[in-house]
Amino acid sequence: MLGARHHQRRYDGQLAVVTGASSGIGRAVALTLATRGAQVIGLARRRDLLDELATELAQRSPGSATEVCDVGDADVYRATLARLASDRGKIDILINNAGIDIDLHVASDQGDGNATTHEVFDINFFAAVAGTLAVVPAMVQRGAGIVVNVSSDTARAPEPGQGAYAASKAAVSAFTESVAHEVAPLGVHVHVLYPGWVPTAMGLSGPEQGGSLPPKMVRRTADGVAALVANRMGGPRTDINAAVLPLLAPIARIIAPVSYQKSMRRFSP
Repeated sequence: MLGARHHQRRYDGQLAVVTGASSGIGRAVALTLATRGAQVIGLARRRDLLDELATELAQRSPGSATEVCDVGDADVYRATLARLASDRGKIDILINNAGIDIDLHVASDQGDGNATTHEVFDINFFAAVAGTLAVVPAMVQRGAGIVVNVSSDTARAPEPGQGAYAASKAAVSAFTESVAHEVAPLGVHVHVLYPGWVPTAMGLSGPEQGGSLPPKMVRRTADGVAALVANRMGGPRTDINAAVLPLLAPIARIIAPVSYQKSMRRFSP
């Protein structure tokens, strides 16, 4: 399905920093990389969940640890990465996974939409920018390194009420692709991950939450996405796509724009 079992790439002796590591995709990626030999530093805001993760990481990879860090505060995030690079010698891998999704319904009186958009961008986009810019120069000097920035298929096919989230993820995609083109000839691999639909705390929208499940062709598990990332990052392709179906959205928009618009507007609240 994801091609994750065909090649078990190892990361022995490498230091990986994973944001949003306390749950969901971030947690799965952190544990997968630790299993593959990396020393992993998991960053997130929730201390209780990080403590649970720290125990599992240390069992899989001695030297791994967790740390509370709000990546939405760019100065704090940059300082944390600088300290980790100094204490550990270098950062080989950075996974910018932390993200939030807050609905933005502009047709209703729902408070300060500008504040909502800024909050979403601070964590989803500006944190990824801050992290990337903090680690890439040293990677370029060494001629090696990996950055994975997590986007969303919503960036390719924005749904009603998802203006802030979709825009932030589209910005992540554009920024990452530009950086990838620049640093690829210098030995640094920068990727953008499109994880499909994963039933994480942020992504839950099934029948129990009053929503509906997406097609099976786009449903993925956190562990499956983590294995895909571990296998594909460092390879020649910038995009890491967990599902193929969303790739058709831009084509449908061009070939049958009216039908495409009608299908997307069915999601309107």
